[in-house]
Amino acid sequence: MLFTFSTSITPGPNNLMIMSSGLNYGVNRSLPHLLGICLGFPAMIVAIGLGLGTLFSRFPLLHEIIRWAGIAYLLYLAWRIASTREMGSTDNSKPFTFLQAVAFQWVNPKGWIMAVGALAAFTSPSGEMWNDVARIALTFVAVGGPCIIVWLLFGVGLKRVLNNPAHLRRFNITMGLLLAASVVPMAID
Repeated sequence: MLFTFSTSITPGPNNLMIMSSGLNYGVNRSLPHLLGICLGFPAMIVAIGLGLGTLFSRFPLLHEIIRWAGIAYLLYLAWRIASTREMGSTDNSKPFTFLQAVAFQWVNPKGWIMAVGALAAFTSPSGEMWNDVARIALTFVAVGGPCIIVWLLFGVGLKRVLNNPAHLRRFNITMGLLLAASVVPMAID
């Protein structure tokens, strides 16, 4: 539970994006994004824990393709966040859908570190792999979900502070730059 809390509450691509979504679109329009994170990440843990990790170790090129696609996608999302000019703008701007948020987990560098770290630390070769993986996934739903909600609500709370368009613009540029910076470790590795 402590591992899940410490990895889920700290800044990362999911948290920055849900905070920006909360600020720009509010709670109701951000709910599909929130649920996509809260259910998509545990689903990724289950998939990796029950065998997909073996596929990546047998075919490292597949992992490289996903890694570089993830870098490109994160940079695109960083640009989209940085270029958002007004809260809830309806031109081409809209929050993530549930499926987009679920799919994003597969290209999220912090998500991969969290998933592999949890599986390496909290599963045992001599134990029941299904039970261990299920316990880890459920812990991320029960503990990680509320952490993601905190970030969403923080973004919503920022609306009061960032009601000036110039302040909002600076905030969105900063969030876009932070999201872009989050890919540096993934690109260097």
